[in-house]
Amino acid sequence: MADMQTTRQILDLIPQQPPFRFIDDILAIEDGKITAAYRFRKDEYFYKGHFPGRPITPGVILIESMAQTGVVALGISLLLKEGSSLEGLNKMTTLFAFADKIEFSGIVQPGEKVIIQGERIYFRKGVLKSKVGMTRENGDTVCIGLLTGTGVITNES
Repeated sequence: MADMQTTRQILDLIPQQPPFRFIDDILAIEDGKITAAYRFRKDEYFYKGHFPGRPITPGVILIESMAQTGVVALGISLLLKEGSSLEGLNKMTTLFAFADKIEFSGIVQPGEKVIIQGERIYFRKGVLKSKVGMTRENGDTVCIGLLTGTGVITNES
């Protein structure tokens, strides 16, 4: 279990911001694993066109939510555990690099809350590969896959 201070630090360091932040809360962090939650609000910008009269959350948004949890937030937690400085992490952006074996087994409707779990497969030379899954609150699987990302130090202007 992560303490509240660590959870807050990780959430503050995630570079994605509303309306493109798809993590509301980090529920647990332990031994190369992370669990987060997000409620897809009924007024999300993408529902207007996907699909009018019958909105569902686009698959690419579900993958983005999984990447923000299983690559970005998990990567930040691993770097903090290794002793990386907050200043250094503030200058880093994690780039989503690869998605593999993505399988969808359900849809997410406006207003639904999902639970996202990521587990490190490997983390070396700044590259994190994770097994990530998303479920509804009742435990039904929505999607799973393998996601990879890398941290990049951004230049300050």
